[in-house]
Amino acid sequence: MERKRVVITGMGALTPVGHNVEETFTNLVNGVNGIDFIKSFDTTKFKAKLAGELKNFNLEDYFDKREIKRADRVMLLGTIAAVQAYKNAGLTENDYDPYRFGTYVSSGIGGLTTISDEIKKVTEKNDPTRLSPFFIPNSIANMTAGMISIKLGLKGPSLPIITACSASTNAIGEAFRSIQHGYLDLALAGGAEASINEVGIGGFLSLRALGTSEDVNRASIPFDEERSGFIMGEGSGIVILESYEHALKRNAKIYGEVVGYGTTSDAFHMTAPDETASGITKAIEFAILDAGIKKEEIGYINAHGTSTYLNDKLETQGFKQALKEHAYNVNISSTKSMTGHMLGATGAVESIVCLKSLEQGIIPPTINYKVKALECDLNYTPNQSVKKDIKYAMNTNLGFGGHNAVLIFKKWEEN
Repeated sequence: MERKRVVITGMGALTPVGHNVEETFTNLVNGVNGIDFIKSFDTTKFKAKLAGELKNFNLEDYFDKREIKRADRVMLLGTIAAVQAYKNAGLTENDYDPYRFGTYVSSGIGGLTTISDEIKKVTEKNDPTRLSPFFIPNSIANMTAGMISIKLGLKGPSLPIITACSASTNAIGEAFRSIQHGYLDLALAGGAEASINEVGIGGFLSLRALGTSEDVNRASIPFDEERSGFIMGEGSGIVILESYEHALKRNAKIYGEVVGYGTTSDAFHMTAPDETASGITKAIEFAILDAGIKKEEIGYINAHGTSTYLNDKLETQGFKQALKEHAYNVNISSTKSMTGHMLGATGAVESIVCLKSLEQGIIPPTINYKVKALECDLNYTPNQSVKKDIKYAMNTNLGFGGHNAVLIFKKWEEN
């Protein structure tokens, strides 16, 4: 079967550094730090006091009070980015068959705010009758995709891929394959996360995964020798994938092309990456093979780069094993240094960064990088963005459970 070309025709984002794609990318290129002290709850009893929260953001600017009351925050954030992407793609309901338009929108955790708030009703009042009828639907991780498909009338497969921090990368990858092999004409793909609350922060603190620095400029410091844990972020990222043939028929603006996807499992540990880095290595190799390119052609990597000791060390090892000497030549950056870790939304936002870097010829930095680590000795584009004409960009993500996902994007050109 001949594979169809798959292009990106729409993008939407809501992040700690911007309320849309353009604002987000501009601020990332300029090294704007979206990490600050948590304002959404009292952190007095918490060792972790920083996060990448949305700034100057009001849900009532997007939804009426009734909609807000009946949906979890994660669903609302995902829907905002989805509507942005749909509008950015210039789509109308007359442009497509709704049964050939899929919804691949993921979340790492789902409605954690709902879960936290509703369980308090039972534990504090010992009265299960106080539970909201929206408790279950707003808790389950598929409901962001459900809300989006209802909002936009998309009747193709609605498949939230739940693979922790690799979720939205896998979602884009699986949507890519469905269009590539002719099952769909379009797909809306990405992820959303809203887990900055007492339970989310407390849970990750118990895992000893979060950084506890109170210096906003030394908290999320990927690949730095002094890194000590990730900083939680929230937000959403959505892209519209479309077959080139379908996009051409409606004269759509094209932002880039998806050309490669690789995904593997470590089969090693619930939370720690494979100590040989073989899982992420293979995922990179599979993505390069799928793209049909040479490893030397990759000009930029937006790394998972969480600022945890093991992730940054082993992801770097994976780059070296997969790319060989080219690992030392390619520009790498972790935009989590500015956004924090958006869990199930992070891969989609970082994929959008790759696409914008290809389009504009500029690579955002890893900010607040100071102390070189012995085991992290590659070019992490420290502190300043770099102008560079690149043809291929790669996004890598690793998730709890041993999930590895890699996407390769190509700068748009018709031939």
